[in-house]
Amino acid sequence: MRHRLRPLCALTGAALLATGCSSGAPPAAVERPAAASPAAASPAAAGNPAELGVNELGQVPVLMYHQLTEKPASVYDRTPADFRAELERLAREKYVPVTARDFQEGRIATPAGTHPVVLTFDDSTNSQVRLGPDGAPAPNTAVAILAETARKYPGFKPVATFFVNADAFSATGPDKALAWLKKQGHEIGNHTDQHQNLRSLDAAGAAGAIAAGQRAIEKAAPGTSVTSLALPFGAMPEPAGVAAQGEGYRYSGVYLVGSNPSLSPFAKEFAPAAIPRIRSAGPKDEDAELGSARWLDRLAAQKSWYVSDGDPRTVAFPRAARDKLAPAFAGQARPY
Repeated sequence: MRHRLRPLCALTGAALLATGCSSGAPPAAVERPAAASPAAASPAAAGNPAELGVNELGQVPVLMYHQLTEKPASVYDRTPADFRAELERLAREKYVPVTARDFQEGRIATPAGTHPVVLTFDDSTNSQVRLGPDGAPAPNTAVAILAETARKYPGFKPVATFFVNADAFSATGPDKALAWLKKQGHEIGNHTDQHQNLRSLDAAGAAGAIAAGQRAIEKAAPGTSVTSLALPFGAMPEPAGVAAQGEGYRYSGVYLVGSNPSLSPFAKEFAPAAIPRIRSAGPKDEDAELGSARWLDRLAAQKSWYVSDGDPRTVAFPRAARDKLAPAFAGQARPY
């Protein structure tokens, strides 16, 4: 398990928790998500958004996982039982997983009345993906538990984003593991080749580490479109624009370590170059106030979550929130 720094977000202060943590202004290379292309409305599209409390300008939890182990040795570790319980909680509370790519690019096609959630995994550990001789996921790995949860709760889509390094999933091998992830509909994102702290490098060194991670993915899984980067340690390089674009790579979403939910991708203040994430944590874990259990409690109590209208062609929200909508989505607005 790699040594990790504490999140770059301040660990106190309501204002920072509300706005996320960002190192500098979002680089210009990351553009606002484009308006969704016309598509057939979901069969579950809401007839009356007010009845469901639809708000597609609400907050979205982007959850961050690392190692699953029966004996956690770090605040970033969870037991398989903890992970299973959190997924089942999400399913019961009507969360539906979407990939980081679909989230950051505003392609959220979840049923009416549900909430999108982004499940992200850093470091490409064997506890996340390990395939047996028959090609099936080994018991108690993250992908096995995710699939089990989806079978138990059919509305819970078994998709996630795996931010990988060059030595991804060593027990299975990068080629086989990444091919399996692609076939199952998961997203493969970049986490640099050797998990370098990008802030400790100069611009050329940071760009080189990112580009090397990109090449490792493309070598292991030819044809993979990589559009998302998770910053090791949450450390933004200087200048920040290096994270989003360089020779051989261009990303529509860059992810921090963070400590709070993300704004909606349709919100005016959404920053795709610095998307905060929430560490998976129980209510009594270290820094529990910034962890997933407490944030899920808050989102439910405050009704501040993103609630889908079921129609990917529109962006529905209470009329009073109209000033929060990004101008790029004015043509899709469905205020009520």
